[in-house]
Amino acid sequence: MKLLVSLSVLLCSLMVQAKTTMIHNVQGYTPTKQGSVESFSVLVFKDGKVIKTGDDNTLKQFPNAVRIDGKGKTLLPGLVDAHGHIIGLGNNLMRLDVRGSKTVAEVGKRLREYAKQAPEGWILGRGWDQTLWPEKEFPTAADLDRYVKDRPVVLTRVDGHAIWVNSKAMQLAGINTQTQAPAGGEILRLAKNKPSGIFIDKAEQLVNTHIPPMSDEQRQRALNKAGEHLLGLGITSAHDAGIAYKTWQLYQQRAEQHTLPIRIYAMLSAADPHLAKMLGQGVIKDKDDFLSIRSVKIYADGALGSRGAALLDDYHDRAGYQGLMLETQNQLENLLKQSFSSGYSAHTHAIGDRANRIVLDSYEKIFKQVGGKLLRNRIEHAQIVHPDDIPRFKALAIIPSMQPIHATSDMHMAEQRLDEQQLRGAYAWQTFLKQGSKIAAGSDFPVELANPFHGLHAAITRMSRTNQPEGGWRAAERLNREQALRAFTLDAAYAAFQEYKLGSLEQGKWADFILLDQDYFKVPISQIDDIQVLQTWLAGSLVYQR
Repeated sequence: MKLLVSLSVLLCSLMVQAKTTMIHNVQGYTPTKQGSVESFSVLVFKDGKVIKTGDDNTLKQFPNAVRIDGKGKTLLPGLVDAHGHIIGLGNNLMRLDVRGSKTVAEVGKRLREYAKQAPEGWILGRGWDQTLWPEKEFPTAADLDRYVKDRPVVLTRVDGHAIWVNSKAMQLAGINTQTQAPAGGEILRLAKNKPSGIFIDKAEQLVNTHIPPMSDEQRQRALNKAGEHLLGLGITSAHDAGIAYKTWQLYQQRAEQHTLPIRIYAMLSAADPHLAKMLGQGVIKDKDDFLSIRSVKIYADGALGSRGAALLDDYHDRAGYQGLMLETQNQLENLLKQSFSSGYSAHTHAIGDRANRIVLDSYEKIFKQVGGKLLRNRIEHAQIVHPDDIPRFKALAIIPSMQPIHATSDMHMAEQRLDEQQLRGAYAWQTFLKQGSKIAAGSDFPVELANPFHGLHAAITRMSRTNQPEGGWRAAERLNREQALRAFTLDAAYAAFQEYKLGSLEQGKWADFILLDQDYFKVPISQIDDIQVLQTWLAGSLVYQR
């Protein structure tokens, strides 16, 4: 696999873009604004935009067009990931990756090897998940000390809602038995009140603020790494769920230079101290639709795996505990007002049923006070929603921005954390669609792998990549192939006010498309996650080839 960056390829691609070009002999599919999925064998485009799709008769209408033989491959619109973390993904590709580790010892082995390759400074990594380990218990600083004790180590949980640090990191951060967790956070403790080395949600900042900040060069490299990775997976547009001030500056700089590797719809992080300054600059949008910044990412609760998701009732596996709200309802309402008054949408992270209810209550109250209902506001994740609250998404015009892969990653853990009553509205994709809601689908990379075909497989089967459980987990909520593709294309574009520019291969839209090694609509559903991207085209230019 390689990203096409050579001068000769770029010049060739620009020449193609300037002429009427057609890719023929393809099995093409595109969702449409009318709700159907149309098939075609010829795609015609010029100046980066679609002229038309058609069949062999279309070949006669453009006798002077540049012709590219698609060799019978499947062609789809470029996929849109409606919830990811671009710089986080780039960092993840360059840092210690402990995803999939089955034991603490396996994490330690990877840590020790990584420390040899990066012999100086803080060691940062991500991906551990204690629910995959035999004991299923949170680890401790002492577990890391056995492998690295002379340098600070900070490993972020796979969901980003907890960190696991060694004793050196706690020492440098000044953490001791007297240290108190901030509101919205928790420090797990051992005997005699000793911090264990696990910091959940807002308590993460007690350590993270001591990590040396990223340099501009590191941030540039992370963006390039992430862009290269996403293009190779067929993702031409990504919604970046919560950017910091430095990233806000970087994206604008790169947009002005015409060097953004993919299209980015960015949400300002409500937690950034520069939020007011960024909002003061107004909506940001470039004419080529490579950058759009017009929403704020607000954080209501934590995650289910770290028991930070805010529930209406106790956790099934932790009596007397109902998770964490990261903001009070009053704080949420103030952030909504601040966003709407600047013309920005509000996209609020809510995983637990209590968090979803509080967020819906907050939207409803602020819509009545100041408006903002038409801003295509979203709830990010909407994982565990009380059945009584699902219709409120439609009534309040809230878009459920959901990540299908979370259901198959979480299913075993979710059944430990929650009882059957709490699971009634869990990962309820089909229920949302049946009431007329549009689902904006994504992956939440780097929490999950960014591969959208893993997400499409999960959406359609409700099964893991080993195709378990047979028939699918809570299978009534499965999507069909058309619904799943739409959620990763046109409806994701709608959730960013971009349905007239992106998300399908209809006349006048950008010619963002991918060629695949298998037919998405004909391959057995158990094999959808194995589909490989052969080419990625962005605005009529070939930018990736396998």
